[in-house]
Amino acid sequence: MTQKWTSNDMPSLEGQVWVVTGANSGLGLESSRALALKGATVVMGCRDPQRAQGAADELKKAVPTAKLELETLDLASLKSIEAFAARLATAHPVIDGLINNAGVMALPQGKTADGFETQLGTNHFGHFALTMRLLPSLEKAKAPRVVTVSSNMHKGGDLRFDDLMLEKSYSSWGAYGNSKLANLLFAYELARKLQAAGKKTLSLAAHPGYASTSLQGKTGSKIQTFFMDIGNAILAQPAAMGALPQLYAATASDVQSGQYFGPAGFMEMKGPPRRVDSNDRSKDTAAAAELWKISEKLTGLTFPA
Repeated sequence: MTQKWTSNDMPSLEGQVWVVTGANSGLGLESSRALALKGATVVMGCRDPQRAQGAADELKKAVPTAKLELETLDLASLKSIEAFAARLATAHPVIDGLINNAGVMALPQGKTADGFETQLGTNHFGHFALTMRLLPSLEKAKAPRVVTVSSNMHKGGDLRFDDLMLEKSYSSWGAYGNSKLANLLFAYELARKLQAAGKKTLSLAAHPGYASTSLQGKTGSKIQTFFMDIGNAILAQPAAMGALPQLYAATASDVQSGQYFGPAGFMEMKGPPRRVDSNDRSKDTAAAAELWKISEKLTGLTFPA
């Protein structure tokens, strides 16, 4: 891997179909732009159809040749995920890649439509369910990949299976850290299961470092938003740079299943993509197996045989 890798180094993706969640802004929008520039058909999974249309119109202006498809997808609803996957199976029986990018951050305590803690429900359970539903279509592709986006904030996560939904004690940032830790436990466990089953789909993980996106302005706290706006202006790298690790994981030729990518700069906050490491909790195979078991039970979905 070179230290100067950019999206220009991505190979041609002509004829490929890529699904990006949370594609209407931030990292998802930049990833969609880069994939479209390389010729992929990009299925933009977005919760808000109106915002999604605005994002697609913006992309079409910048990339007139872009092949974009808008699909409504609410990762906080298992019903929405099921409907999205059903439509996709009809439109695209073969999918080349899935970027599990969408997320919510540091929200006040709440629950999804299915009764899950909002951040864990959206960031983890939603992507778990989506991936399980799309794996059969992915496995039909020549060299399929699933990229799950985590965060350096996974280091603050501490999943406690006796209070997974944080009903006894809730912290907005603790819940976010838990969801990002869950993303890594899922990505690594998926890699192990795919390899054990002899599947060709690769499971990888990535994080953007400190990237300026709209996510920081949606915590529900005006004070947090104020300070985050200052941080974005002074410290953060552009969303296009923050998207590079997930794009590298998605398209580079030298990656292996189970690897994790992030920025190469100081404290992995900024810079071009490189392979990075995650903390010991994220590598706990017993915790990963337990989370997987719970995820299957709560979503009603299992690893496809």
